[in-house]
Amino acid sequence: MPKKKVCVIINPVSGTGGKQSIPEKIASAFDPKKYDVIIRFTGYANHATEITKKAVKENFKYVIAAGGDGTVNEIAKALVGTPCVLGIIPLGSGNGLARDLNISMSIDRAIETISEGVERKIDYGIANDNIFFCTCGVGFDAFVSERFADEKMRGPIGYVKNILESVFDFKSEEYELTYEGKTIKERAFVVTCANASQYGNEAYIAPGADMEYGKMNVALIKPINALEMPQTTIQLFTKTLHKNNKVINILTSDLVIKRGRSGAMHIDGESVDAGKEINVRIVPKGLKVLAPKKKKDAKRPMENDPIFGTFTRWFGL
Repeated sequence: MPKKKVCVIINPVSGTGGKQSIPEKIASAFDPKKYDVIIRFTGYANHATEITKKAVKENFKYVIAAGGDGTVNEIAKALVGTPCVLGIIPLGSGNGLARDLNISMSIDRAIETISEGVERKIDYGIANDNIFFCTCGVGFDAFVSERFADEKMRGPIGYVKNILESVFDFKSEEYELTYEGKTIKERAFVVTCANASQYGNEAYIAPGADMEYGKMNVALIKPINALEMPQTTIQLFTKTLHKNNKVINILTSDLVIKRGRSGAMHIDGESVDAGKEINVRIVPKGLKVLAPKKKKDAKRPMENDPIFGTFTRWFGL
């Protein structure tokens, strides 16, 4: 029987340390009689995507992402619709997808999950031509993401600086949302589409979201002011945003967002340019992942699930 091929892609500059031990730990976790393991390090933006595409062509069974959310996204988007299976060793600051899949933040335990080889099929989203796995959206969070992309001061201080400046500079827009034959028009602080239940670091933007359900949780947050921001932030981290009367929630597999002008949109927290119309849809079971078995008592999404923006990025939590 031929050996299974494993490609481990390590981002050497991701959020946390301890990467030096990963190659040795990976090597000891896989039986050399059953697996051929290669290690690759990324050197520039989108390098992980290039490595992954080559691994797919060379019929690798597993591609392991050792890095933060950006590295995971680069690799995962090249694996959708392929026979290859994604594994994650979370090394970033947020680790949104890994946390939502109940993958341990411990390197040893994450590698153990990979070596156990339990495969699941999860959904992913497409916003126009952009693939996302956790969230995408427009409004305040996209505004902050766009600003932070040009920020010279990185890290928590940079996030706080941007959030404080943006609160006073940002102006809510009017949006038209069309889904399942229905249309609503509202002025909004943010419109967020969530495939995963949290953005990262236990910040639950959509506690009932289920990546194996075939639908996304969408929330339109009506305009809020600077004085309301602290309460909204607390509700995000305590899973109580549903008590906020400015949240409108929708459960759907596809959505069309229309606005008065082109502008920024965020894809898993990264800013991209988008037009006046954004088409968002969920692709069911389009990505294979190595993750712990799903709990039998896992709840399905409910239409009153709270959804909000990317506070973990803003504060560097």
